[in-house]
Amino acid sequence: MKTVGIIGGMGPETTAKFYLDLIFKCYKVNKEKRPPILIWNVPLKYKIEQDFIEKGTGKDKYLPYLTKAAQSLEKGGADFLVIPCNTVHVMINEVRKSVGIPVLSIVEETENFLRDKKFKKFGILATALLLRRKLYNESLEKSRFKIVEPSAKDQERLGKIIRKIVITEHADREKSELIKIIWNLTKNGSDAIILACTDLQLVIKQKDIPVPIFDTMDILVDATVREILK
Repeated sequence: MKTVGIIGGMGPETTAKFYLDLIFKCYKVNKEKRPPILIWNVPLKYKIEQDFIEKGTGKDKYLPYLTKAAQSLEKGGADFLVIPCNTVHVMINEVRKSVGIPVLSIVEETENFLRDKKFKKFGILATALLLRRKLYNESLEKSRFKIVEPSAKDQERLGKIIRKIVITEHADREKSELIKIIWNLTKNGSDAIILACTDLQLVIKQKDIPVPIFDTMDILVDATVREILK
C-alpha cells in the first residue's frame, strides 16, 4: 500500500469525512489491513480563509500554508498527496512544484469521471474564485458539456453558506438556501449538478434535489483508494 498525505482542515468537517470515507472504501476493496494515512491540518488564519472563500482574494497569503503542508507530509513519508478542497486547486501547480511526489487533482479526476456522462448542462456550485478561474469549464466544454453558473446574487449567498460550513456554523437554513440556488440552476437548464466545493456535501444530499448530483469529494476518495492500492 502507498501512504497518502492529506492536506486538510479546509474545512475540518470535510477533512474528517474524507478520512472516514477513505478508510471504509479501502476496506471494501482490500480487507487485509487499514491504509496508511497522514493528515496535515493547515493552520490557516481565519481572516485569510474568509477572504479567500467569500471574496476570492488573498491567494498569495494562502499559498505558503499549502506548500508548507505539502513539504511536511512529504518529509513525513507520504508517497502522494491529495487536497479535498476544490478552490485551492487554483494553486495546484505551485504545490506540485514544491514537492517531489505526485499530487492528485480533484479537478482532473472529476473531469475524467464526467467525460462519458450523458448530460448536456452541468450546474456548478463552487466558490467565486474557482468560477472566476474557470477550472472546470475548459475541459468539460471541450467534451461537449455546457457549464451553468449561479447568478451573482446566488453566488454571493453561496459564498456565505460555504464559509458557515467551514467554521461549522451551518444549520437547516443553509440547506434550504442551497436547495433554492440549485433549483435556480435547474430552471436555467442544468440537468445535473457538480458539487465543486467539497464542504457542500455536508448539507445537501441527492434526495433533496430532482437532478443528479456529482460530488467531487466522492470522486477524489475513489481516486485516492485507487492510488493507495496500486
